[in-house]
Amino acid sequence: MRFARSKRGLRLKTVDSCFQDLKESRLVEETFTIDEVSEVLNGLQAVVHSEVESELINTAYTNVLLLRQLFSQAEKWYLKLQTDISELENRELLEQVAEFEKAEFTSSNKKPIIDNIKPKLAPLNEGGTAELLNKEILRLQEENEKLKSRLKTIETQATNALDEKSKLERALQDLQLDQGNQKDFVKAQDLSDLENTVAALKSEFQKTLNNQTENQKSLEENLAMAKHDLLRVQEQLSMAEKELEKKFQQTAAYRNMKEMLTKKNDQIKDLRKRLAKYEPED
Repeated sequence: MRFARSKRGLRLKTVDSCFQDLKESRLVEETFTIDEVSEVLNGLQAVVHSEVESELINTAYTNVLLLRQLFSQAEKWYLKLQTDISELENRELLEQVAEFEKAEFTSSNKKPIIDNIKPKLAPLNEGGTAELLNKEILRLQEENEKLKSRLKTIETQATNALDEKSKLERALQDLQLDQGNQKDFVKAQDLSDLENTVAALKSEFQKTLNNQTENQKSLEENLAMAKHDLLRVQEQLSMAEKELEKKFQQTAAYRNMKEMLTKKNDQIKDLRKRLAKYEPED
């Protein structure tokens, strides 16, 4: 109401200034014709109409914004509001509002005790908003208790999970330690088996090498013996050839052939001497 009263006072001052401006600007002559008076009144009417219309529109829009805030809050609390448009034209209620405004905004010197004059709003019954708020509060308290209980349960579960995690970590460490010992044992056993295998391979290789050495010596001995046998056979063959040649020379055919060759050689020498006699000298 203070806001509306302030806006209303500003608009009234604006209307008063319109009349004052008209007096100062147009009413400078002593006499006016009908047409001049009509023109002045028409101009004043237009100005006042514009100011009053602007004020009414602004008041309506202001009321809409105020109601919008109330409706938004009611919607937030899931409240159902009901209005009676006919009450807006109730003269008795309007007069009560006027009296309330008059008592509220009188000057400080004449202002009576407000507590004794301004009416009090009737208290809300238990079947209205208070009941809804109480139910909402109870619901929130119950939900809070449920959340607290759930939080305790979750904390207990988390503690149990941490304990279980610690147990599993210790078990894992023990298992890793056992596995490490087992791996060391397996590694030692594998190393021993590997050493035995290497030793067996070395022994077998040494045996093979000794066998190969013996075989090589045997082969060398056999080769030397074969060479001696070959030389002996060659010598025997040479002796057999000589013996055969000697025996061939002792045969009659060899002797006859040799005599014939000797005769032929003698004839050839004789013929060469003859030919030498008949050849001319250089």
